[in-house]
Amino acid sequence: MAVFVDDMKAPYRGMLMCHMVADTDEELHAMADRIGIARHWYQGDHYDISLGKRALAVRYGAREITMRQLGCMVANKRVTGSLGDPETAVALRRTLRAEMKAARTTGDGTAAT
Repeated sequence: MAVFVDDMKAPYRGMLMCHMVADTDEELHAMADRIGIARHWYQGDHYDISLGKRALAVRYGAREITMRQLGCMVANKRVTGSLGDPETAVALRRTLRAEMKAARTTGDGTAAT
């Protein structure tokens, strides 16, 4: 299990923000507590944190990932129940999309009934 921080840099009230996620709420909240993020900033499955807090999270063991990896990991969690690892998240998401597309179409490209 791990905590992940992405490379997003969205402006918010004079700060640049990114996302922090984990497979379990317990891990996520423990890291938030450790880096000084109040629980009311929890957004149901992640925290938006400043780049300064991101650096602190990385210092305490959070893994750095890209926004694309995060998006794929979150989508994979909806299907598999786990974020999985960032190294294979994009490939797994492509595979799942291809399987869904194949299930919707027949061999000649027409919609399945």
